[in-house]
Amino acid sequence: MTQVIKGIAASSGIAIAKAFVLENPELEIDTKTIQNADQEIERLDEALNQSRKELEAIKEHTEKELGADKAEIFAAHLLVLQDPELVDKVKSKIKNESANAESALNDVANMFITMFEQMDNEYMKERAADIRDVSKRVLAHLLGVTFASPASITEEVIIIAEDLTPSDTAQLNRKYVKGFATDIGGRTSHSAIMSRSMEIPAVVGTKTVTEAIKADTLLIIDGLDGDVIVNPSEEEIAQYTKKKEQFEAQKAEWAKLVNEPSLTKDEHHVELAANIGTPDDVKGVLENGAEGVGLYRTEFLYMGRNELPTEDEQFEAYKTVLEKMEGKPVVIRTLDIGGDKELPYLNLPKEMNPFLGFRAIRLCLEEQDIFRTQLRALLRASTFGNLKVMFPMIATLDEFRQAKAILLEEKDKLVSEGVKVSDNIEVGMMVEIPSTAVMADLFAKEVDFFSIGTNDLIQYTMASDRMNEKVSYLYQPYNPAILRLVNMVVKAAHKEGKWAGMCGEMAGDSIAIPLLLGIGLDEFSMSATSILAARSQISTLSKAEIEAVIDTILTMSTAEEVEAFVKETFIKSQNHVLAK
Repeated sequence: MTQVIKGIAASSGIAIAKAFVLENPELEIDTKTIQNADQEIERLDEALNQSRKELEAIKEHTEKELGADKAEIFAAHLLVLQDPELVDKVKSKIKNESANAESALNDVANMFITMFEQMDNEYMKERAADIRDVSKRVLAHLLGVTFASPASITEEVIIIAEDLTPSDTAQLNRKYVKGFATDIGGRTSHSAIMSRSMEIPAVVGTKTVTEAIKADTLLIIDGLDGDVIVNPSEEEIAQYTKKKEQFEAQKAEWAKLVNEPSLTKDEHHVELAANIGTPDDVKGVLENGAEGVGLYRTEFLYMGRNELPTEDEQFEAYKTVLEKMEGKPVVIRTLDIGGDKELPYLNLPKEMNPFLGFRAIRLCLEEQDIFRTQLRALLRASTFGNLKVMFPMIATLDEFRQAKAILLEEKDKLVSEGVKVSDNIEVGMMVEIPSTAVMADLFAKEVDFFSIGTNDLIQYTMASDRMNEKVSYLYQPYNPAILRLVNMVVKAAHKEGKWAGMCGEMAGDSIAIPLLLGIGLDEFSMSATSILAARSQISTLSKAEIEAVIDTILTMSTAEEVEAFVKETFIKSQNHVLAK
């Protein structure tokens, strides 16, 4: 009998294959009193060493197949293996409590996992997942247990699992693994992000797939709508085969737009740019026909390591991106650490409210040595392409003025040292705090551009942590309050002859795109894999037609009302399947 299990659409596409249930054996840990602590510590060191070798191999494979930014996950895992906070506590437990290595490691790892999981912070919850993944690997070596490896699959299957660890996902062979579904996870989990990079259809967060599905059961994964169809009928197989063909045909049509400009039906041009995290991501940017980089998240240079990157390291990274983009605009955001991104080696104070705390530009203005080093690297790289510098988390005019003054000071120093620096660097800022949007008319007189970071702007405006399931319903990109703020920012920029872009998730959202066109947004920056779908959608829309009704939309009462209007008026007739 056919059953439909609902989940979260994590990676676009349709897959039809038999289930491969990825079950790892339970690790049964006996607590024993040991006589020889040195011998037990030697066992632990050997298990740590074996785990390190495995993770280095997985990291190398991931870097080769998916790029350096995806391999950063395993750089983080390798750091966990040598983290004195964890390892020294385990060894201390072995020495002082005569605990065997397995129970000592399990107790300490669980303490950290529980601590991180209780934080209302997605980044810290991912750290819990990292510790769980790494400690399980070490425990398996201590116990002599072998886990099932997705790399061993040699026939076409859909993987069913409670969750896929990053190391599981990195080992998926796209030739055989046609899709996967998990009980837990969301669109921002490691496995979801990696599945999109690998273009493997995925549905996560179903809660029940492992208990509902047995090995070899025929399945359909619908990564467009978030459905898992169990034991589909012949009619359903035919229906989804057709849907899959339509999606593949749609992707083939999008591919034809790689070298086309992003034009509306009435010939209005907007810029479609990509968000990146490392220089290796530029390959995907160019393959998907982006007209620029709208957000280079430089914090990845600082993460997954034990010390700050040097000026020369940063210079090489920025230079590489600028050169590869061959004169197309590259917006590089200065260090945005804090909130959901931590650097353990900075020893920053723990905060009750890290998203509202000492982060981004606030940290950089306080820790000016870090900031000035980055700015020097950016300025040195500026002659190799079309650089635009952007400051994150600006709340007041004084912050922007201070950040820009430091940039200009470093520019003057470099010029006096005989270093070439471009004279055409635009200096802009993120708009992610409501106070900034409200005062956009004043900021617009001093900035060269705005880039609206909707992920934070929405959660700050709605006073809703987007990672908190209890209030996730308030994460409403189409809420008239959000649209009015975006409208204020765009209008303020245009009044001063400046441009306004957007680099949050909303920029690539099929419902939001018509709204943003009508408001007059100049640049839409999104994940590279969303660009061709967005370009295709934009080509079917008339800016003039949307502008004619945008004021009416801005007076609507609810996000639901706005969404229904856009679907009925601008999407219904287009038969659009947008990449998720």
